[in-house]
Amino acid sequence: VQLVESGGGLVHAGGSLRLSCAASGFTFNNYAVRWHRQGPGKERELVATISASGTYIYYADFVKGRFTISRDNAKNTVYLQMSSLKPEDTAVYYCNAKGEPDYWGQGTQVTVSL
Repeated sequence: VQLVESGGGLVHAGGSLRLSCAASGFTFNNYAVRWHRQGPGKERELVATISASGTYIYYADFVKGRFTISRDNAKNTVYLQMSSLKPEDTAVYYCNAKGEPDYWGQGTQVTVSL
C-alpha cells in the first residue's frame, strides 16, 4: 500500500506548482482524499478534500480561489494545482486517503520565496 506525493519544489511568490498523489495497493476509487500541510513551527492543517467520486470538494478559506483539487481514478491519482502561491504556503504537503484504514503519504516540500 502506498501513497506517493510528488511535484513539490521551490517557487517564487505568485508562481504555480501542481502536486500529485499516486496511490497503489488499495481500492483508491473508494476513498475520499485530503491534502494537508504543515508549515515550519505550525500544526498540520487541512487544505482541501475531494470525495471518492470527485463530486464533493472542500477548500480551506486560505486557499480558496488559488488551489484546485482534482482526481483521475483511472490513474489512481489526486492532484493539487496551486497558483498565486504565497510565502505562507511554504509547508510539507501530505495526501491522505480517508477511510478504514487511513493512508498517508510521506509528504512533499513546497517552498515559496519572496
